[in-house]
Amino acid sequence: MEDKLITLAILTFEKAQILRTILETEGIDVYIHNVNQIQPVISAGVRVRIKESDLPHALRIIEDNHWFEEKEEESTPKTQKILIPVDFSEYSFKACEVGIHYAHKVGGEVMIMHAYFAPYFPMAVPMGDTLAYQVSEEETLQYQMVQVKKDMENIRTHIDRKMAAGELPQVPYDYTLREGLPEEEILAFSKEYHPSLVVMGTRGKSQKDLDLIGSVTGEVIDLNHGPVIAIPENVKFSDLNQVKNIGFATSFRDRDLVAFDQFMEVIQPFENVHIHLFNISTSRNEWNEIRLSGVKDYFLKHYPDANITHTVLKDGDLLDAIDSFVHEKEIDMIALSSNRRNIFARLFNPSIARKMLFHTDTALLVMNTTN
Repeated sequence: MEDKLITLAILTFEKAQILRTILETEGIDVYIHNVNQIQPVISAGVRVRIKESDLPHALRIIEDNHWFEEKEEESTPKTQKILIPVDFSEYSFKACEVGIHYAHKVGGEVMIMHAYFAPYFPMAVPMGDTLAYQVSEEETLQYQMVQVKKDMENIRTHIDRKMAAGELPQVPYDYTLREGLPEEEILAFSKEYHPSLVVMGTRGKSQKDLDLIGSVTGEVIDLNHGPVIAIPENVKFSDLNQVKNIGFATSFRDRDLVAFDQFMEVIQPFENVHIHLFNISTSRNEWNEIRLSGVKDYFLKHYPDANITHTVLKDGDLLDAIDSFVHEKEIDMIALSSNRRNIFARLFNPSIARKMLFHTDTALLVMNTTN
């Protein structure tokens, strides 16, 4: 009988290489999967795989090895941080409610962020008018700052009242104001703050097609390093604990394996979640059923307690097929991976995540991968 390969650990590239060296020194064959071939050192979620028959031996080596023990000692629990960018719209309030409920569930904290753009228009100004122009510009900026602070106080008052009334759980939260282009400031602050999850509101189907390229939420989805949840204004829930059916999209690529691990981390606090795997290719292909079944079995081996089924999308237009799937399975949220791409690709070939962002009123959970 063929000796199957099983995943022993999912590590960074550097630590995967260390574990590989330790095991091979003890005579165990090791196979490294999911490595970024162009830049191996930035690979995320590298899988260390061994033969199933070697598992008992490998586990004994890991238990006795000081490197692995030190790794466990160094990994101290950290408070999860939830970043909620807002623009003071109604759907921003919805995003705040979702983010605060999630932070309470995971014992985390919330940072509410607003980025405002103060435009500067270079022009030829006569020397005699320079002072007057500068005064006018300063007055405009001061007025804008006063208005932004007022809007932020309004949203804080809204949250505090709901917390006091028991409509929102009590969680620690703060806010920050940034001047600049919203999408750029959100991404820059995210690199500083290191949130475990970004929650953003969106208008969903009511957005115009022309907004597809310039949407702040779309830019963050494409470029943020961590998972992002987009909450349409018409979504029926304000607490992710109410989500019962989640569709996980797969294109049968290695990056989906990394994305699924990130996805499971996000939904880990919630019970009775039904995960519906589905393909994002509607071409008539007899292999879709076979491949989906194989992906489901693979995920179940790593998460045996998960409730996972699979559905092959109907042939035809992809977004229409997804709409039918969402309706038939009563999907509350769609999860998918979206690897970061260059600006040319984003402009002329919007990702499936961006297309879905403007096509559906279903919440989206996007995991960004580098593979």
